[in-house]
Amino acid sequence: MTKAISIEIIATKILEIRGKKVMLDRDLAQLYGVGTKQLVRQVKRNIERFPEDFMYQLTREEVANLRCQFGTSSWGGRRYLPYAFTQEGVAMLSSVLNSKRAIKVNIQIMRAFVKLKELLLTHKDLAVKLEALERKYVNHDKKIKAIFDAIRKLLETKVVERKRRIGFHS
Repeated sequence: MTKAISIEIIATKILEIRGKKVMLDRDLAQLYGVGTKQLVRQVKRNIERFPEDFMYQLTREEVANLRCQFGTSSWGGRRYLPYAFTQEGVAMLSSVLNSKRAIKVNIQIMRAFVKLKELLLTHKDLAVKLEALERKYVNHDKKIKAIFDAIRKLLETKVVERKRRIGFHS
């Protein structure tokens, strides 16, 4: 592999389908530098290595949903529905694609999956902290409004008292 593929580029190719983080066969084939047909052929030759929690074929509805999300009108004239590979399925791919590039790309993909998980955990942690802050300060707005209302009443009372002293009566 002449130049390393950045984790950020790989992370953009990780999608969430059926509640799992996956990569599509075409994106993986592109990263590995092989044709999608070749990748799928190798997987089918070694299908016992790819149980359904490692790889599954998308439904027409899922493909239509992806097209809507990405705004593409076609997927390059594919004759079959794409396959989605979970992190475990991607790890298994390196064993069926026996090339140095496949090994190097796989390492980067595994790093991207790990980084994505770390980011999700960080975001969850931040969301929990933000929620705690919101709960803590939820009544402050009401209290601040009450303080301003009390100040306004005090100011109004002072104005009325001043008018009485000066001799203005409303």
